[in-house]
Amino acid sequence: MATPQGELLESDPGTLSPAQLEQLRDFKIQTRIANEKYLRTHKEVELLISGFFREMFLKRPDNILEFAADYFTDPRLPNKIHMQLIKDKKVA
Repeated sequence: MATPQGELLESDPGTLSPAQLEQLRDFKIQTRIANEKYLRTHKEVELLISGFFREMFLKRPDNILEFAADYFTDPRLPNKIHMQLIKDKKVA
């Protein structure tokens, strides 16, 4: 790499080689595919996230961290998700 004065800089030992960049790109693609497959087979994850966002936007809490903690530790949440899964299966 050249500086504006035309001098060469030493190579950065933390820089990835072209082969490493290609491996990283492939790893990212494979990870995204695996994540998509997982989410498609676990409808409950979508229900958890969409339910959280729905409640958050409806209630618009001032303290989002406290709201999230309360939402995800609600002892009724597993039953809500289970009931929604049953409802969705009946519709499908």
